[in-house]
Amino acid sequence: MVLTGPEVKSLRAGRAALGDAFARVDASGTSLWAENLHIPPYEMSDTRRYDPMRPRKLLLHRREIQRLIGKTAERGLTLVPLKIYFTRGLAKMELGLGRGRRRFEKRHAIAERESRREIERASAERRRRS
Repeated sequence: MVLTGPEVKSLRAGRAALGDAFARVDASGTSLWAENLHIPPYEMSDTRRYDPMRPRKLLLHRREIQRLIGKTAERGLTLVPLKIYFTRGLAKMELGLGRGRRRFEKRHAIAERESRREIERASAERRRRS
């Protein structure tokens, strides 16, 4: 990953949020970028010109980029960052291929979440009464 100094220090402190992050290949097909990766500013650094959500370039070999282009274009998959780690002082990102939920799967997930919430409410109510 291409990072600035304060970003590296913030990552070493374990302060990155991968929740909404994804990776995309640029229009020319030559580089890979991490989007929506939130790295909060390091407390001891100058934060006036710091953008925690800026796109960050991922360094890969051309063969790897071409392989990922093929998989994302052909099968409709998305590149999702799974974890960020350090190896010999370099920040690295583990990427995974993920498929988005279909409409019926989303409805099923929402219904399951609602039922879990109702169960929790009922058990909390029962605990309060006793």
